Amino acid sequence: MPTDEPPANRPPTNKPLTYELLSSDGAARRGRVHTTRGSYETPVFMPVGTRGAVVHLDARDYESLGAEVVLGNTYHLMLRPGADVIEGFGGLHGFTSWDGHMLTDSGGFQVMSLSPEIDDDGVTFTSVYDGSKARLTPESATHVQEQLGADIAMVLDICPALPATPREVRQAMETTHRWAERAHAAHTRSDQAQFGIVQGGVDPEMRIESARVLADIGFPGYGIGGLSVGEPRGQMLPALEAALSELPSDVPRYLMGVGDPVSIVEAIALGVDMFDCVLPTRLARHGTVLTSRGRVNLRNAKFERVGDPLDERNPFSNNFAAGYLRHLLKVKEPTAGRILTQHNIWYLFDLVARTRRAIDAGTLQQVRDEVAECWD
Repeated sequence: MPTDEPPANRPPTNKPLTYELLSSDGAARRGRVHTTRGSYETPVFMPVGTRGAVVHLDARDYESLGAEVVLGNTYHLMLRPGADVIEGFGGLHGFTSWDGHMLTDSGGFQVMSLSPEIDDDGVTFTSVYDGSKARLTPESATHVQEQLGADIAMVLDICPALPATPREVRQAMETTHRWAERAHAAHTRSDQAQFGIVQGGVDPEMRIESARVLADIGFPGYGIGGLSVGEPRGQMLPALEAALSELPSDVPRYLMGVGDPVSIVEAIALGVDMFDCVLPTRLARHGTVLTSRGRVNLRNAKFERVGDPLDERNPFSNNFAAGYLRHLLKVKEPTAGRILTQHNIWYLFDLVARTRRAIDAGTLQQVRDEVAECWD
């Protein structure tokens, strides 16, 4: 049930980030995260701006959409234009002209997706831009993110693709633990919160072990990584629940890389606060739209003469006929990608806002049922 809301301006603390619980519904939490920049509401969905922008959008769009946190990618930004260049602009906020919250990943996802060389000390990548070698260690990933100046930085981890053998999952988890200790020791920026990352595949026991190790290090927030990377939801959710059971309750919990509506709502019911994913923007570029009636493939010929909007509730597309947007998509007009990207991001923003209201009212199960009916 809702708790009494405190004053909007809380007393300053010496911590770069604090979590405030506002209400709960079972394990689900409605909260507010306070940083040195300000605050944002949870549960929250965070769009991914890999190279310094969400594809098709800029900071003015973030503002109009109501974005609270936007991601940047450490690996890509350190290669182009370079962390020192961005630091010269005053960090990512100055570089992108965005005053809202920013989070940078560590490059850990690229450990899975780019198949780099991994050793005990760090990771050696081949640049996707010019083929040159690039190196990340727990210390250098920490330093690069301090240069980028995001409000939240993630430790360097190893995210094994699933399915993987128990030995592979354990090796990745134990290396992640050692690297987390090194990253924590290397982090010096007092206005930036550094999050640890729990690994352990879909094994609940390993997830519990990993969460305990990370909690003992003492981060101001925790990511749960290595899920939604090939495993079915029926395996993901028990592993997630196991990790959450051992993480502190007074800090944010962030499920990394999850963006499908059912998984978001089910994870919120377990106590997750933060989400990010490229799903809404990637789907938009290929003509797939998230609506209150479920997923829609706008390339389908049945939309050619449809004069109604895709979703009358969505303010970023409800002025346009579905047939018009399909036409733009078919002739490869970039405007289609822009409109559909805004549409999809707004849908997920609206979804997490609905869960916040439902947690306040104690009716989250109703939202879970509605989403499952449309999306499963």
